[in-house]
Amino acid sequence: MPTYTVHAPPAGNNSAADPQRFVFVRDGFYLWAFLLAPLWLLVHRLWLALAGYIALSVVLGVGMRLLGVPQTAQFVVNLLIALLLGFEAATLWRWTLTRRRWTMLGFAVGDDREAAEQRFFAAWSSRPAAVTPSEPPAEFAAPVRRGPPSPSDVIGLFPEPGGTR
Repeated sequence: MPTYTVHAPPAGNNSAADPQRFVFVRDGFYLWAFLLAPLWLLVHRLWLALAGYIALSVVLGVGMRLLGVPQTAQFVVNLLIALLLGFEAATLWRWTLTRRRWTMLGFAVGDDREAAEQRFFAAWSSRPAAVTPSEPPAEFAAPVRRGPPSPSDVIGLFPEPGGTR
């Protein structure tokens, strides 16, 4: 089931965020970003990502031609760049929203975008009125761990220094 991140626009004139302007960004592969990268970036107004994509394409294209790289290898490189953009399109979109000072409100899960929106807004409408999109929930304000790590803590699968194997 797809997961979406929900983003609210920056509040202007100290007004509450308009729920109709919330953006739901799906995690996963974006087929249209893979097939038509510049057009997808334009539609979603990802200007810096578009500039980076064009610059990377031009530099790699000119560099590979100057080095005499065969056409097949050039095609594979361009295909890999398109795949990378297809997989990372959601990350670029979220990065742009964060750069524009949009607030991430949370996550929504649903079979499609409409189901995710229904689930999110059902939970959104039942929230306490004192919570605003710009302030994080209280349970996320405090760190999980307090104080320095103890000597007996193990990170991952690595044993303690000087311990037996």
